[in-house]
Amino acid sequence: MIDFYTWRTPNGYKISIMLEECGLPYQVFPIDITKNQQFAPDYLKISPNNKIPTIVDHEGPGGKPLSLFESGAILIYLAEKTGKFLSADSRIRYATLQWLMWQMGGFGPMLGQAHHFRRFAPEKVPYAIDRYTSEAKRLYGVLEKRLSEAAYLAGEYSIADMAVFPWVTRHEWQGVDIAELPHVKRWLDAIGARVAVKAGLAVP
Repeated sequence: MIDFYTWRTPNGYKISIMLEECGLPYQVFPIDITKNQQFAPDYLKISPNNKIPTIVDHEGPGGKPLSLFESGAILIYLAEKTGKFLSADSRIRYATLQWLMWQMGGFGPMLGQAHHFRRFAPEKVPYAIDRYTSEAKRLYGVLEKRLSEAAYLAGEYSIADMAVFPWVTRHEWQGVDIAELPHVKRWLDAIGARVAVKAGLAVP
């Protein structure tokens, strides 16, 4: 059984989608970040960076419990645990990891800043709004180009797609018009139609 600590954010949805896609048994522990529950001492023991998501796999390597934070690390772990969505073919595997790192290093953080300054900042900061909206649009351009070349980021559906998808579902928050990105829209619709994805987006 996997204990899954999460909230309703793109980073949390990455893991709920993966858990559903893999069919792994898990139980959900909501961490309400709007009430600062991520700072609770018990939670900090397994997530020292006070972020969600986090998992505790009670059947980890060697049959011993394993706790993990950072969504990218969790995705890789679950893929290796199940042998799913991270190809054994070296070229596809490294393409998957490349696009996963792209999401972790740029797409997620920059879009997160766009969310903050466009929707949640206590005061409007035009420079920050322009900066992060422009960077969001640039990154979507990279995504559009890639998806014009392949059905999925690594050529086949993988953890890279699961990492990027939840962020794209909030394109309106980022000032991005998805209608101007036909390849991204095709990809978004295809992934959004998956049964496991629909289930994952309902957690918690």
